[in-house]
Amino acid sequence: MKKNKISKNWINKQRRDIYVKKSKIEGYRSRAVYKLEEINTKFKIFSNGSKIIDLGAAPGSWSQYISKKVKNNKTIAIDLNEMEKIENITTVKGDFTHETIQLKIIQLLGMKVDVILSDMAVNTTGNKDLDSIQTGELCLQAMAFSKKYLSSNGKFISKIFMGSSFNEIVKTGKEYFKEVKVFKPKSSRKDSKENFIICRYLR
Repeated sequence: MKKNKISKNWINKQRRDIYVKKSKIEGYRSRAVYKLEEINTKFKIFSNGSKIIDLGAAPGSWSQYISKKVKNNKTIAIDLNEMEKIENITTVKGDFTHETIQLKIIQLLGMKVDVILSDMAVNTTGNKDLDSIQTGELCLQAMAFSKKYLSSNGKFISKIFMGSSFNEIVKTGKEYFKEVKVFKPKSSRKDSKENFIICRYLR
């Protein structure tokens, strides 16, 4: 399929998408907010006063949700790209695996946090297997980061794709955490291999 045809299909899909329409009405930057809302409703991720890190946060809808729903939160939203500011959220431009960014996190939040979120995915190449592998690597990096910075009762939530790295991610999650669940929100598109791994309570 030609690239311009794929683009037209994507645009048409966006126009019909009820979550895209809803996000615009409610002032959120992307439809991804409703995935986090479903995750929080089902798994009770957030508590008032939580220290939270939002990895790969741009354009910022997850951090917007936290700003609106979690009272007295202390949240850092990190992304390689510049982000528009969000009320009550500290935005940081950079790579979360770099020492300078990690030192900044410690300065702002201390050594241990309550929740680490990752909605990161690589820019799609059109090769779904390759995209799945590369996004899986991001998840594993975020999981290793979480092992270092989460409190013992902390929670790690990350996007994952069904594919060759799926079993490795779940296995690693079970090595790091006492409780691991995989969940596909209703707001995630039906034709997407996207799921989310919900990990709680460090071993």
